[in-house]
Amino acid sequence: MFSHLFSEGIIGDMRTRNRIVMTAMGNHLANSDGSVSERDIAFYGARARGGVGLIITECAIVDGLRGKGNNNQISVSDDKFLPGLNRLVQEIHKHDCKICVQIYHPGRQGISAINGNLPLPAPSEVECKAVHQPVAAMTTLEIEEMVEKFVKAAVRVKTAGFDGVEVHGAHGYLINQFLSPYTNLRQDRYGGSFENRLRFLDEIVKGIRNSCGSDFPLIVRLSVDEFLEAAGLPGKGLHLEDGVKIAKHLEKAGVDAIDVSSGIYESMNVAWEPFSFEQGWKLYLSEAVKKAVRIPVIGVALFRDPEFADKALSEGKLDFIGSARLHYADPQWSNKTKTGQKDEIRKCICCLHCMETLMSADISPTPCQCAINIQSGRELEYSDIKENGENRVVAVIGAGPAGLEASRVLALRKFRPVIFEKNDKPGGQLEFANKPPKKEKINWLIEYLKNQTAKLSVEIRFNTLPTVEMLKEINPYAIFISHGSKPVMPQSIPGINSQTVYSSIDILDGKVKLTGKNVAVIGSGMTGLETAHLLAENGNKISLFEMEQTIGQNVYFQYLIDIMSQITKLGVKLYPEHKLTEIKNRTAVFEIVSSDEKKEYTFDNIIISVGVVPNRELTEEIQSLFDRVYILGDALKAGRIRNAMESGFLTAYNL
Repeated sequence: MFSHLFSEGIIGDMRTRNRIVMTAMGNHLANSDGSVSERDIAFYGARARGGVGLIITECAIVDGLRGKGNNNQISVSDDKFLPGLNRLVQEIHKHDCKICVQIYHPGRQGISAINGNLPLPAPSEVECKAVHQPVAAMTTLEIEEMVEKFVKAAVRVKTAGFDGVEVHGAHGYLINQFLSPYTNLRQDRYGGSFENRLRFLDEIVKGIRNSCGSDFPLIVRLSVDEFLEAAGLPGKGLHLEDGVKIAKHLEKAGVDAIDVSSGIYESMNVAWEPFSFEQGWKLYLSEAVKKAVRIPVIGVALFRDPEFADKALSEGKLDFIGSARLHYADPQWSNKTKTGQKDEIRKCICCLHCMETLMSADISPTPCQCAINIQSGRELEYSDIKENGENRVVAVIGAGPAGLEASRVLALRKFRPVIFEKNDKPGGQLEFANKPPKKEKINWLIEYLKNQTAKLSVEIRFNTLPTVEMLKEINPYAIFISHGSKPVMPQSIPGINSQTVYSSIDILDGKVKLTGKNVAVIGSGMTGLETAHLLAENGNKISLFEMEQTIGQNVYFQYLIDIMSQITKLGVKLYPEHKLTEIKNRTAVFEIVSSDEKKEYTFDNIIISVGVVPNRELTEEIQSLFDRVYILGDALKAGRIRNAMESGFLTAYNL
């Protein structure tokens, strides 16, 4: 089974036990001085134990003065970091896994505040439209010095005992900036022609070869297409034919493998994709490079299913299956695949919580996190699941993500969870989240949690809202209340209970089906946007109203860009600064926030999506009658998938 995935891989003089690569991804786990932390070692060690053939670390700093991406990032800019780097190598090699370091410089995509408040070095003064930081064009001397920094970093990587080095020439960072005519406007030997734009990377490759030898594996990661048309810049930057040409050039220069990716910060969604992108959507990029070169090709294409990945290898579309988020969500993906346990894989659902928390980690108390795997990045804290439950019964009210995750952990701890679920199937709020267009990946999480509870023989009593007598009958050691939330329907708004008015949940759970109607959606949070999307897809004319100044004000920008591009194509009209004040049957009355002007619009139906509140049903009574009562997920405080999964995991872990 999966003979292609688990065949030996070869990159230069490096041999890997399989064709599975954990590609580079920031994790914000390094010590603040740039040294490898114990958390780093535990994080990467878990993926090595999980069966990955090759790990490529997060992008590592080569320039300690103006080259940081964040404050907790691995550095290879000085010999003082060698001891920690070597400890990481030793841990990974214990598990028959290979490891390379990705070396990089952020260039114009860095943040000045964490780089001495200095302008960021770049080939030209072209500000990044995503981060908007000060930029300074590099002098020839600075370029030559930067080449040397990359080369010395690679030497340190080899000295520390790593199996190879990857030079990061993708995703809009400094090397990519030199390669692209969008960001490289120079007219000297480092800009202008194709050959001149490649010179910076050429000199880095040549320097590494001269200093590390021809037998030290050297990989280059490329954005073979920058997809700048997605950023409103048609015809700009690098396109696939350019990327293929660069890959062929690098093969002649002696590079051992090409790691194919796409996008820059301005077109970020093609590099780190949200929900709507399908598995394998950019496999054609790797295939194009594979056809043009004879050296191995690593590719990323939202690989999630083992069958899909193995088939891509069998068809010769690439040589190695690359993914970062895949192994972030489930470090045991490789082992589970090899041993025929693919139904137990916790598939990444592309919710981008990892990217959102990584982007804000330097200014937020929230570290980089995975929404569905609470142990990721916290292997040191949460690796020891004690089996001391002694078969004690724990009643779990609600089979949503919090209740199911809590039950999974309770069962692992040898407690005996009994779930009471008022509906006829598990999933809770996930059964609403999976209904909007292109949100099918949510079903992967539902299936994982269902499969885990089944494997662990967790009892689930469907169509049952427990009474106090039912709970007393099973004599629970503890009770977990995780029965979710309910939509807010502001009773202060006259007419809110009109027969033409529904909640977003009424639409998402299928109780109300609208087609060919003129519909208002009130509220542009994530649920409001997705409800508008679903209704528009079903042939309704949609107007989306929001009292704040901008639509989707609190929605993570990558997700907002993605869904806005879809709903605008469907003709959804947007009305920011509109506060709903009254509903007169089919007429919605709004106050314009900036002017206090009143406006009225007539619709067939009005959908309210202004948030949810915890469902308090049974809570106070149970708390008054039982000793150990814990409230989880939305039943405690309305939140997102991570909040529900984390409360379930931690409450069960700490019981």
